[in-house]
Amino acid sequence: MKLTLQQLKVFATIARYGNLGLAANELCLSKGAVSQSLQELERQLATPLFDRIHPRLQLNNEGRLLQPAAEELLTRMQDIETLFSPDAEPSGQLRLGASQTIGNYLLPALLATSKQELGQPPRVTITNTHQLCHLLANFELDLALIEGENHHPDLVSEPWLHDEMLIVAQPAHPLAGRHRLSLAQLSDETWVLREPQSGSREQFEQQIQPELPRWQAGLELNTLEAVMLAVEKGLGISFISHLAVSDRLQAGRLVALPLARRFPRQLSLIWHRQKYHSATLRRFLQFCRAQEDVLPSQISST
Repeated sequence: MKLTLQQLKVFATIARYGNLGLAANELCLSKGAVSQSLQELERQLATPLFDRIHPRLQLNNEGRLLQPAAEELLTRMQDIETLFSPDAEPSGQLRLGASQTIGNYLLPALLATSKQELGQPPRVTITNTHQLCHLLANFELDLALIEGENHHPDLVSEPWLHDEMLIVAQPAHPLAGRHRLSLAQLSDETWVLREPQSGSREQFEQQIQPELPRWQAGLELNTLEAVMLAVEKGLGISFISHLAVSDRLQAGRLVALPLARRFPRQLSLIWHRQKYHSATLRRFLQFCRAQEDVLPSQISST
């Protein structure tokens, strides 16, 4: 049996995309060449690696067994150039994910100061926590920075920074001038919320909704900016990150209702437990961990 790195690279790319055409585009090969390479790999291993469910190729049990080993081998090959030189520049593009609050309000500043650790700019995906966990589980991302909870058994979460959730309203809202409100006093209010499976929606459902005898669902939106603008326009109140809403609070466009209790939340670094950590990933993780003493003060001062 003579497996080649090209066969494993083709396999790993098809596994990420689940489609021969998309994999061929990524690899700059013809669809026929990609199909032939996969067929030869399956012939040498004497087993199919995918279930053919047109137009997708879905990893079967054997394919899922091979995927982490193939991903690790390919990443190790990228590291060979820097293996014996600790001062060498990192190589390989990091596939980085971030949930919306982090991606929109924290990640740009983080990337601007981490160019040395990354080598080349990362490929960034910004979406909700649930989708990021799905991408990590399929080895489509190397690392994600999330604000929600990880419920996937194959993923490892590491506590990172702290944020705080606030209940916000437009300045003219009748409750804006009140002192130390209880959650029960928010009954009958209309809420503008993120979509299900987002981090902030999950926290609303866990911490706020059970305390409301009555509540009214208003708009459901899939971006933070849309949520905050809807609240500004008087379409309801919302439960949202301090990190995201700080500029609007300072400008007086929104106000935080004075709740008698606080709602801290944990931001986390998350990756697949079988993911091999390349030199680039190790250096970026070290950089992120070093920000724990810097970024919290910036967040709390906003």
